[in-house]
Amino acid sequence: MAAPDFVHLHVHSEYSLLDGANRIGDLVKACKADGQRALALTDHGNMHGAIELYQKAHAGDVKPLLGCEVYIAKRSMREKHSKKNGNGYSHLTLLARTNEGYQNLVKLSSAGFVDGYHFKPRIDMDLLREHASGISCLSGCLAGEINQLTRTGKENEAEDLASGLRDLFGPEHFWLELQRNGLNIQADANEALVRIHERTGIPLVATNDIHYLRAEDCHAQDVLLCINTGAKKDEKDRFRFETDTLFFKSREEMSHMFRDLPDSVKATNDVADQVDVELTFGEYHVPEFVSGTGETADALFDRLLEERLAELYGADSQAARDRLEREKAIIRELGFVSYFLIVWDLIKWARDHDIAVGPGRGSAAGSIVAYLLDITRLCPLKYDLLFERFLNSSRVSMPDIDIDFCKEGRERVIEYTREKYGRDCVTQIVTFGTMASRTVVRDVGRVLDLPLNEINKISKKIPTGPGAPPLAKALEEDSELQAFRDQGPRWKELFQYSVCLEGMSRHVSTHAAGVVITPGPTVDYVPLGRNGDDITTQYPAPQLEELGLLKMDYLGLRTLTIIERCLDNIRRRGLEAPVVDELPLDDPGVFQLLMAGDTLGVFQLESEGMRKLLSRLKPDCFDDVIAVLALYRPGPLESGMVDMFVDRKHGREEISYPHESLIPILDSTYGCLVYQEQVMLASVELSGFSLNDADNLRKAMGKKKPEIMQKFSAQFIEGAVANGCVEDVARNTWDNIIKFGGYGFNKSHSAAYALITYQTAYLKAHHRTDFLAANFSCEMSDSNKIKDFIDDSKRSEISILMPSATESEWEFRPTTTSDGGEAIRFGIGAVKGTGRAAIEAMVRTRTELEEKEEPLSFHSLVTAVDPHDMGKIAWEALIKSGSFDEMGHNRGALLAALDSAMTDASSAAKDRRSGQSSMFDAFGGAEEPEVDHEVGIDDSFAIEKAESLRLEYEVLGFYLSGHPLEERAGLVSLLSSCPIRKLPELASHEGTVRIAGLVLQKAELVVKSGRMAGSKMCRFRLEDLSGSVGVTCFPRTYETARDLIEDGAVLFCTGKLEDGADEPAMLLDEVMSLSDALKRFRGGLELKVSPADRGKLQELKDMCARHPGENPLFFQALGEDGFTRRVRASKERSVTISEELAGELCDLLGHDRVGIVRV
Repeated sequence: MAAPDFVHLHVHSEYSLLDGANRIGDLVKACKADGQRALALTDHGNMHGAIELYQKAHAGDVKPLLGCEVYIAKRSMREKHSKKNGNGYSHLTLLARTNEGYQNLVKLSSAGFVDGYHFKPRIDMDLLREHASGISCLSGCLAGEINQLTRTGKENEAEDLASGLRDLFGPEHFWLELQRNGLNIQADANEALVRIHERTGIPLVATNDIHYLRAEDCHAQDVLLCINTGAKKDEKDRFRFETDTLFFKSREEMSHMFRDLPDSVKATNDVADQVDVELTFGEYHVPEFVSGTGETADALFDRLLEERLAELYGADSQAARDRLEREKAIIRELGFVSYFLIVWDLIKWARDHDIAVGPGRGSAAGSIVAYLLDITRLCPLKYDLLFERFLNSSRVSMPDIDIDFCKEGRERVIEYTREKYGRDCVTQIVTFGTMASRTVVRDVGRVLDLPLNEINKISKKIPTGPGAPPLAKALEEDSELQAFRDQGPRWKELFQYSVCLEGMSRHVSTHAAGVVITPGPTVDYVPLGRNGDDITTQYPAPQLEELGLLKMDYLGLRTLTIIERCLDNIRRRGLEAPVVDELPLDDPGVFQLLMAGDTLGVFQLESEGMRKLLSRLKPDCFDDVIAVLALYRPGPLESGMVDMFVDRKHGREEISYPHESLIPILDSTYGCLVYQEQVMLASVELSGFSLNDADNLRKAMGKKKPEIMQKFSAQFIEGAVANGCVEDVARNTWDNIIKFGGYGFNKSHSAAYALITYQTAYLKAHHRTDFLAANFSCEMSDSNKIKDFIDDSKRSEISILMPSATESEWEFRPTTTSDGGEAIRFGIGAVKGTGRAAIEAMVRTRTELEEKEEPLSFHSLVTAVDPHDMGKIAWEALIKSGSFDEMGHNRGALLAALDSAMTDASSAAKDRRSGQSSMFDAFGGAEEPEVDHEVGIDDSFAIEKAESLRLEYEVLGFYLSGHPLEERAGLVSLLSSCPIRKLPELASHEGTVRIAGLVLQKAELVVKSGRMAGSKMCRFRLEDLSGSVGVTCFPRTYETARDLIEDGAVLFCTGKLEDGADEPAMLLDEVMSLSDALKRFRGGLELKVSPADRGKLQELKDMCARHPGENPLFFQALGEDGFTRRVRASKERSVTISEELAGELCDLLGHDRVGIVRV
């Protein structure tokens, strides 16, 4: 006998955040598999999953029922939640029955977040009465008010409430909700509901309050609850569900469970049958642009374009005129005139208010309309950029013009948008933070109360980032993870629950860049939510676009901020700053810098791999810059396209073309298909495609669907043959396009971003100190980046001056040394433990003291700054960073004196606030007593240099005033085949290099492909006193050296220099501690001497005599005749190579003249 029809009406998904453990797609599949024809979604207080359910259910031929389990405040949603004061909340299950009901549900859910949020998004009965039309209502779970009343013996009140809800929603649209979850209190509540049903005739309906998919998933959902509440799984009194039955039950299970009340099962179909909600997708809702000049949007659009066409192209450019008219016609046909004007207005306002705007991004750079409206700043005709790549009239979709603003001006532009279009019409967009693999392991580990250090070890072993496998796959492939799992039952649970919960939504966040702009209040279109103080949409960006809403991305691009700060630095030095939008694009200095791979800080060109590509490709024109941004991606790198491009550019491979008609299209890329636009133009030129069809081909190539590609293949070959091409040539050309065209990149985006790349390269080439200072100031929170820029500055012979309490500001500033050399003064913003407001207060006070010509000392500065403005932690950070070193006191002594100085500062501040400090002014002033500016500083509290360096590293994240290796400089120099700064002088073929140094910035990676796929490797920087070098440790070496390679370790590394690297990079072969390196060494000691050392020879002899041993002693002796001879000392002069001897010799002769040799 077939099971009766049944529909689940009370269902929670992962959007009942950290409570529901269902993925909507899995629910739809379960529904389909059991033959259920409809499915509701009733998440707690929100509608986050409504569109996802609607789309996935329709795709699965299941009817979606959009709902929400709302929280009803007892008295008022505008009062704080308080059970004690009679304003607790209860639950009610609501389902949208009609489109009007859907809109009302949107308004109810929105009001809960916007007006009623206190712990939960609450509404109240007054609001529900205003928005009940079109909604079906179920009385709710045990937390529903009707059940709460029956449980406390108030059945008559419960009946009155039920009757009131029936009257509110209508007798056919309200049901008493039964659940059977094994709880005694639920059974009692059900009995009361049946009695109310018998007295009132209100129908019963069966639900199961689904929170997880399968019965066995109850344990993972319980862990989810623990993550939500911060509890441990083994805690006795924690919140938990007292049942394990809240899973997706089949029709048969539900009908069996309610076999005594079969009408309650049938009623679920009545509820579903009443629902008739149709959502509309693809209908656009763009605000009408109001010009403010009295012109219509169309008239303003035309006027702006005509004015700029004449300005940029003159009156005689037919190509520009034709392109403009074609684009205008399509934009008008699709109804997007207001859209372009909205974007034009935002960008114009930003530029008018000195907020830097990027030259464009994405496919919008292919539009001449965007160029003429100054939305983009790159001529699409000059660079063969295509409008159809941006807007295809045969595949209508909302244009997507993302805008890059200076990071520090972005919020001002958003505020302008709110003011212009109305605060209730401009809304930020929700995103969902998910439990990524590392996050979920940490969360579950805390719940299971596993040792934190072990959990951290495990999480570091898990691959992360783009392309990383899911946790389940990583666990299959990684023996280390398997070893952790197999430690015991609790560890097995860790991975079991983590795999189950990975990827589920954990919390809401606010989209970093996106806002939605609606013609009327946003709540008329989508539900609103809340993230802290941010009011957001409840639907994420992709769903908003599908609903036809205007989404704008206001992207904060740090590089624009760097450019602005660089220009400001130039002006501060009294120099004329270049206009970056008017730079010549053929500057030799720029291409010299690019060819050298000197691109740290240059937009898009900073990575090690990119610098290697630059050194191979050697760009010498702007087209090459566009190309390099498109080529540096996995597809072109792995397919051989990059090698082909480089070899053809430099004449090592003959340039050939798939067909002669494609020469003009592929000429700038040496016959290589680098861009998607080239694929489009090739299909137009050779096969007669329309540009719309060409764009559809471009899109199809990205999806790689065989049936679609087969259709385009036939169209391409037939078109080419019809245009006079031989069929074999047409097929070969198609095959060539398929082989490389699939890797093609968006040229519009590459070209627009290449402009920013060029601008930053120009600034580094011609204003290096100002540019690097700007980069420092924009990277102050990242100590690794600061260290990289310090090394880059040193290579450029730019001095980095210590942080200074008397000179430094919050940001880094370009300056000069005492002898006129280029320098950058360290910015206090890079000192951990300080804050901008505190440091700016200190700088103001410092300026006031200087204006009064009062001496600046530690005590005078600390006591002059109000402790409310700058506290003890910030002063300690300044001391530790060396900011007071210039005053001649030891850092330990200053730290000891700080409490006394802070006490004096508090007293001085109190006097200033009371006005006592100026009491003598009424009498024409009085002589103040002389102040001892060294008061309280006791040098007996001085600390050693090593401790000073430790404190410096604590607040800077690197060493600036000295280095821990200084005390071991002799040994480091002895073991190393050369200082790191001299590595560029060595060729990669010169064999093995030996470097002793300090490990910094270790990063563990997982090999993604090849024979070693899944294995771990690492990269780090190895630093000696002269500089640092990047080191790559491949899996075989890393397997044996993993425990040695840690940040802060001093190691002896042996390896080879990497081939083709413009900047030295080392491939590690072997690594060991310095002591092990000495023990294993069986060679001799070599000293370089010259006639100038005659006075040191006796001291040298005595020194070696104090360290007798088995290591032979050699001299590289420079004679009076200019020739160098190698001399071996007698056997009795052999020495024991030790750290002590190495230090003594280096002090006597210098680091470069002491070394070891194999014999």
